[in-house]
Amino acid sequence: MSAETTLKDLPKVDSVLKEQLEGFSQDKLKKTDTAEKTSLPTKEDVAAEKQSQALFNAVEGFDASSLKHTDTKEKVILPAKEDIERERTHQSIFQGVTDFDKASMRHAETQEKIALPAKEDIEREKAEQKLFQGISSFDKSAMRQVSTEEKILLPTQADIESERTHQRLLERLVSFDKSEMKPTKTEERNVLPSKEDIDAEKGQQALCQGIEKFDPSALKKTETTEKNILPTKEVIEAEKKA
Repeated sequence: MSAETTLKDLPKVDSVLKEQLEGFSQDKLKKTDTAEKTSLPTKEDVAAEKQSQALFNAVEGFDASSLKHTDTKEKVILPAKEDIERERTHQSIFQGVTDFDKASMRHAETQEKIALPAKEDIEREKAEQKLFQGISSFDKSAMRQVSTEEKILLPTQADIESERTHQRLLERLVSFDKSEMKPTKTEERNVLPSKEDIDAEKGQQALCQGIEKFDPSALKKTETTEKNILPTKEVIEAEKKA
């Protein structure tokens, strides 16, 4: 920025951003340790560097005397139909931009919006940062060595017998001779209900209809009398003797 720049020519700061900058307190900043890491080149980087160096050395040590003289022939290539159509379209667009009337444009005000991160985004960023720090500072010496044991489960006696039975059944199905089968005729029989079944069905049907069509208004009111029967003399004597 030059020293001749006036105050009115300086860029304006948004009022919202200005309030945030003025109200910012350095006490909210957290101390962070910067770790410098020296990344050694990989095997691929070393190979690429060697190839680039060899190519550079070949260019520097190239013998120009081994070149042969060549005559250059100029050929005039006429444009194709597609090139002409593309040039016409480009010319038409260029002409339209050149003859454009700026008076037909409308004035528009540009509003700059600063989108601050939401509370969920900040919490997510903190969780990711904490997870990354936990992975970076993980102490591998606290891990215990674990030996993996491979176990081969042998089949039990029941499994062996089941496999043998299945194998014998499969062999019988494969070697089955269809010529030993006898022809069989299928007879369809319609079993009619007996007289007792019909009477029982009619009785059940009549009972259902009687329950459905029962009129509760035909019932009479009845009073229930509770009676306490006292034991007789003989019962009392028998109870005493027992």
